[in-house]
Amino acid sequence: MKQIKVLVSSCKCNQKFASLVEQVVKDNGIDAQVERVSDMMEIMQHDVMSLPALVVDGKVVAKGAKNEAELLAILK
Repeated sequence: MKQIKVLVSSCKCNQKFASLVEQVVKDNGIDAQVERVSDMMEIMQHDVMSLPALVVDGKVVAKGAKNEAELLAILK
């Protein structure tokens, strides 16, 4: 099972991105646990300076908002 962390702020666009990640995982039957992370100290541990960002199994795989097709390519 993949461990996916969606690094986000509280802004509406970041929350929308997190919801999209959760939807892509669900709709495509990806075996993963998705967690939203908004704690700045934890975000800084991933050396990310811009949000949103996507971390899969401890590795930053995307920075900035992505569309559904881009997320599917990253997560498959």
